[in-house]
Amino acid sequence: MTDFVRLHADDNVVVASRDLDQGADVAGVTLGQAVPSGHKIATEAVDVGGPVRKYNQIIGFATVPIAAGDHVHTHNIEFKTFEREYAVGADAHEIPMVPEPERATFQGIVRADGRVATRNYIGILTSVNCSATAAKFIAEQFRRPGLLDDFPNVDGVVALTHSTGCGMAGDGDGMAVLQRTLTGYAEHPNFAGFLLLGLGCEVNQISGLTDGWKLDPETIVETMTIQEQGGTAATVRAGVAAIQEMLPVADQVERVPVPVSELVLGLNCGGSDAYSGITANPALGAAVDLLVAHGGTAVLGETPEIYGAEHLLTRRAVSQQVADKLIERIKWWEKYTADNNGSMDNNPSPGNKAGGLTTILEKSLGAVAKGGTTNLTGVYAYAEKVTAKGFTFMDTPGYDPVSVTGIVAGGATVMCFTTGRGSVLGCKPTPSVKLATNTEMYTRMAGDMDLNCGVIIDGTSTVAEVGQELFQLIIDTASGRKTFSEELGIGQEEFVPWQLGAVM
Repeated sequence: MTDFVRLHADDNVVVASRDLDQGADVAGVTLGQAVPSGHKIATEAVDVGGPVRKYNQIIGFATVPIAAGDHVHTHNIEFKTFEREYAVGADAHEIPMVPEPERATFQGIVRADGRVATRNYIGILTSVNCSATAAKFIAEQFRRPGLLDDFPNVDGVVALTHSTGCGMAGDGDGMAVLQRTLTGYAEHPNFAGFLLLGLGCEVNQISGLTDGWKLDPETIVETMTIQEQGGTAATVRAGVAAIQEMLPVADQVERVPVPVSELVLGLNCGGSDAYSGITANPALGAAVDLLVAHGGTAVLGETPEIYGAEHLLTRRAVSQQVADKLIERIKWWEKYTADNNGSMDNNPSPGNKAGGLTTILEKSLGAVAKGGTTNLTGVYAYAEKVTAKGFTFMDTPGYDPVSVTGIVAGGATVMCFTTGRGSVLGCKPTPSVKLATNTEMYTRMAGDMDLNCGVIIDGTSTVAEVGQELFQLIIDTASGRKTFSEELGIGQEEFVPWQLGAVM
């Protein structure tokens, strides 16, 4: 381990890899003040208005003269918009694929329609917040010790509730997003069956919601409303009885070898720090490259957290149409934040900044590393079903539970979640693999973190080596190995569909 990391020869900052004292000699300069671990140090003078470069990209502009050796952070650089060269397809290239006979496999659950699951849950989906408590009451009955012992192939009963479904327009973006999200979960291969529970008088009527669902013919489905059942207690009794009938049927599955080309891997980050773009995100990108070479699919989300780095993705787009979809979403977000008296630079969060991230440009440049280096093959709306193979993008907010909910609705059967400050997010029915960016946090939160990518900054392993280790961990997780979030029972309350439009 050295005192600093230089990410590109043309950068005018380096990143401290440990807490550094004033007067220390770093990268050929003398520190003018103490600099915390993960924060930036100027290696040359920058005039007012001059660009600050990291990853050989602009991350901000100097607000005061910056001297060589200065701590570079929110006190002396700012976010400003500037034109980026989209250069559509400039970096797209032929992907060397692993021959089919040599491709890796995992132990998956093959549904009757050919879809492949990594888990086998029974779900309780709600059409409206008014049925949320009853849904949770039903699910709680199946958390009692020993109740599921006779059904070893069922991973659990999970209630996925939300805060909307009524007090909203019956059409438009808000209803479309909610129904698309619920549809994505209903059709998700990780559900063997589910109960759809409503109140009865809500805007989001069950009958309209289920129209057009494309379910596996063996998926067990029950629907009911509290008003028709005669109240909460009667609904809970009926719901418990319905799920008790589902359990023996859902248990009749077995895991069989399946090519990893059947995997859909979700990519998300939360509680990021400056090491995210140096360790965990590039390591995840290396694993994504391996998955794509084996014929699999990866889905990157969080549009506000690729803002300022979207040109790196358009350069990898396989077509102008794919690039245009991404650019259109960037422009939508610019207008959306402006209409709500915000700015794209309202992100990073205070915790991100404490970890060394200064602007959204810097955060985004690290975040896109999760997507590896292969071509961008598709761009999808929030919770839209992902159908393209290879590396894809979904338009989601940067708020972790909302983003992950959309990606799972799109079909992700494993989620990889990088974190520097320490996130504990789960996302049932999909397993969530937590990747720590630094060893200190990994040690402190060892009961939540599945892999320590901090070994890269420690100098004991490389990005490629950790990427290979992560690729195997993804395969093991898809095959049934439980993640820490699953062991802790996390992932029910984190179901948060993106709420758009007026609440009336």
